[in-house]
Amino acid sequence: MSFVIEFWKFLRVRKKYWLFPIIIVLALFGGLIILSQGSAVAPFIYTIF
Repeated sequence: MSFVIEFWKFLRVRKKYWLFPIIIVLALFGGLIILSQGSAVAPFIYTIF
């Protein structure tokens, strides 16, 4: 958790706000991968792509 806090402080100080959408998209794709590993949602995720 300290990594997230430190990364947040880095983004605020360096004013790298353009990185937020990239991080959000990567987190969403990571969540999709975790969901599709063996759940009942997997067939529906595969039809999206």
